[in-house]
Amino acid sequence: MKNAKEIKQFVKDHYASIASNGGSCCSCCSCNTDIAKQAQSIGYSEAEIRNIPEGSVMGLGCGNPTALAELKAGETVLDLGSGGGVDVFLAAQKVGENGVVIGVDMTSEMLEKARGNARLGNYKNVEFRSGEIENLPVEDDSIDVVISNCVVNLSPDKLAAYKEVFRVLKPDGRVLISDIVTEGELPDDIRQSFDAWTECIAGAVETQEYLDTITKAGFRDVTVVAKHPFCDHGMDDRLAGKIVSIQIQAYK
Repeated sequence: MKNAKEIKQFVKDHYASIASNGGSCCSCCSCNTDIAKQAQSIGYSEAEIRNIPEGSVMGLGCGNPTALAELKAGETVLDLGSGGGVDVFLAAQKVGENGVVIGVDMTSEMLEKARGNARLGNYKNVEFRSGEIENLPVEDDSIDVVISNCVVNLSPDKLAAYKEVFRVLKPDGRVLISDIVTEGELPDDIRQSFDAWTECIAGAVETQEYLDTITKAGFRDVTVVAKHPFCDHGMDDRLAGKIVSIQIQAYK
């Protein structure tokens, strides 16, 4: 089994390259080469895409957590693995000038891109912090809502990540997470593949294991609110029907 440090560095290097050179993670999405159409296929509206900085839409998600999070004016929102900032900017529009949205990402190149997008869009209620989701640079009991889009599957220690989410949430705070899970065993060679990690496959776990991990971290009312088949185009035939995109809601 590859160790967590190696996995994290490989993932970090991969997403740094995407931020610097372009490209997307087809395995996390609909496999549509048109990024705007890909975003629409996983739940973003044409209006949402049009009303945020173009460079923030990078084709790296597997859902639209802001569509289901029922964000309210004045709330403080945290986005795990914020990338180019697409969900941060959409959340910022929903929470308004009295709300705050914090994006956390471990890749300096992504942070630079996101901050540039924020300046381009003149967003005053957002900030981007450097950090890892297993050790969030966020105060205890300070967040109303945590969102994330196809990121927790990239963590070698998902329980640690969700314990951190629990720590930073206010009492009765909620999470709305879009992520990739499995239904059935994956071949060992795929589990051991660095490339499969960056494609959001090797790190994905069985649906029930994922839900149990959230419960173990302390959350209540853990619910799958949406579920979609994963794009099989161009994938290993052994993965057909085994990779699923889900959106999960839970409360502290």
